[in-house]
Amino acid sequence: MTKNKETTIAAIKNQGMLPLFYYEDPQVSLEIVRALYKGGVRVFEYTNRGKAALTNFKFLKEALKTEMQDLFLGIGTIKNTTELNDFLTAGADFIVCPVVDLEVGKLTHEAGLLWIPGCMTPTEINVAHQMGAGIIKLFPANILGPEYLSSIKELFQGQLFVPTGGVEIDETNIDNWFKAGVCAVGMGSKLVSKKILENKAYDELYSLTTKAFEIINKVKP
Repeated sequence: MTKNKETTIAAIKNQGMLPLFYYEDPQVSLEIVRALYKGGVRVFEYTNRGKAALTNFKFLKEALKTEMQDLFLGIGTIKNTTELNDFLTAGADFIVCPVVDLEVGKLTHEAGLLWIPGCMTPTEINVAHQMGAGIIKLFPANILGPEYLSSIKELFQGQLFVPTGGVEIDETNIDNWFKAGVCAVGMGSKLVSKKILENKAYDELYSLTTKAFEIINKVKP
């Protein structure tokens, strides 16, 4: 399967959710990915939030050569071109950023991959939109809220949005986001919690993942 900008967008829209996490232990990271995969996840974002992120990412990519081969593995929290180049070399399938860095966007597009920049203001959204961001990450979503997206969405016809930060595994919350017009919801610590990571509670994560999908499939337009 070709993993490029178009196929990644299709996979995220189809899944309706973009799970993300980082953990310093590579083996635990792999077990978390396996639990998510077992629960139905086929697109997933590892985040560049610690010293071991690059090493762990390479470890995950190595494992994906022999299992879960249809999984799109992206990298998040990319803030500059140095980080970007490291992870492009490591084989990231898509790039997620907390900010709009135009050089990062340009290089990601040149690599034929999906660039998901993080935006908060209409001006940032406009810049990212003009730069051809396939999906824009609304961040921090808990502060902006679904009403914010409803207010500005008409200004950016055809633009896809994913909220990240504070999306709850709760039907009303997720329903409100889809009604506001998102194509998927970002799921961080509400899904892969600190408790699950520390307790290696993979079965609990599997259950939570299936629960999240049940809600998403019910409310997704």
